[in-house]
Amino acid sequence: MSGGGGGDTLDKLVVFLAKRDGVDKLVKTYQYVSKLAHWAAETSHPGLAGRAKSWETAAGLSRKVFRSGRSLTGFNALRRSPGEFGALAVLANAGEMVYFFFDHFTWLSRVGVLEPWLARRASFVSAFGECVGYVFFIAMDFIVIRRGIRRERALLRGEGGGEGKEKEGEVRMIRADRVMRLMGTAANLADLVIGVADIEPNPFCNHAVTLGISGLVSAWAGWYRNWPS
Repeated sequence: MSGGGGGDTLDKLVVFLAKRDGVDKLVKTYQYVSKLAHWAAETSHPGLAGRAKSWETAAGLSRKVFRSGRSLTGFNALRRSPGEFGALAVLANAGEMVYFFFDHFTWLSRVGVLEPWLARRASFVSAFGECVGYVFFIAMDFIVIRRGIRRERALLRGEGGGEGKEKEGEVRMIRADRVMRLMGTAANLADLVIGVADIEPNPFCNHAVTLGISGLVSAWAGWYRNWPS
């Protein structure tokens, strides 16, 4: 039973955190807030910076543990018909599967279960698969967004059938879907920057501010997409 808006928000937060993706977005927020805190305090408050770094490391490893078995999602999608997107869907899901599968070896190496030298190689392969997946997921979202815009324009011009409330309802659905896909695209682009920093290190992508902001954009877009409506 909820008492007003606060109760409703708490109910939604409980539902959100009951999901694996919900916990992941919360811990991802911890990870990248602490990365920015470490960068800001590194020179002036080294003790505080060290604590922030420990928090970042712990959050990053925790997220890898939470993602155990996620490679099965991509594998299961590959077993099924790719649908209308064909090769785009196959490449996107294959990239996601590689990302999550090799991510297991990365964290097992970093916690000492496997040889430490394996962490760097597994991380590279994982990040490469991640980037491939993001590129094709972004492409598919843009295709659907473009179709939605065309359909919306046709409806607003009075074309495409439907009358009154039915037409208004379809327009609302198109717009809501567009917002969710744009949020997904924002998250994928932000994570793509983080992935590039892993496979092709450079001053821009590897800067703490770039990584911190990218991580928070991805996390908060994920909050929006997974928050109970």
